[in-house]
Amino acid sequence: MISTSNLDFNEVIHNRRTIKKYDPEVKISREEMSQILKEATLAPSSFNLQPWRFVVIESQEAKEKLIELAPFNSTQIYTSSAVIAVFGDLQFADRADEIYSKAVELGHMPQEMKEKILSTVVPLFDRFSVQEKRESIMVDGGLVSMQLLLTAYAHGYATNPMAGFNKEKIAEAFELDAERYIPIIIISIGKAAAESRPPVRFPVHDIAQWK
Repeated sequence: MISTSNLDFNEVIHNRRTIKKYDPEVKISREEMSQILKEATLAPSSFNLQPWRFVVIESQEAKEKLIELAPFNSTQIYTSSAVIAVFGDLQFADRADEIYSKAVELGHMPQEMKEKILSTVVPLFDRFSVQEKRESIMVDGGLVSMQLLLTAYAHGYATNPMAGFNKEKIAEAFELDAERYIPIIIISIGKAAAESRPPVRFPVHDIAQWK
């Protein structure tokens, strides 16, 4: 027997669509947007270091600035309630002590484990090259971005993930340190004003092997 929770999950993964046009009259409150982001960040990350950072672009002024960096996505940007720019922080290991201290405080791990991780894992990441850190960020950023799409749908909103934007200028445009924050993706979010065709996917036997 399939439980109700599984039915809900099936609805999310089978009915989520990429939507390019939204109802511009529908605005997502800051409270609900914060809840969506909170749920999205339940996604896993390498050693739970959570390198993701978000810029919620919702004002007309900010959208105009984004349009200059993503001119081919103007419909999604203008009509959406907001566009969420997902970045990765190259200094993600700097907050490891904060994260693991909280885990100890909540009883999720013993002090000894925290000290072992801080003495082994953090130095490992510190030795990473910028390229290795970028690769780690891209994996974790992809995980949180996909969870954001599913979470938004569960809240009744449509999304559109977009990679077509000026990655060289977006951090600076929104007052982030471009040397530290790496752009991953931008995601429009809002109430759908158009339908999208069901996606065509390869059959599993074409894309998977069993050994």
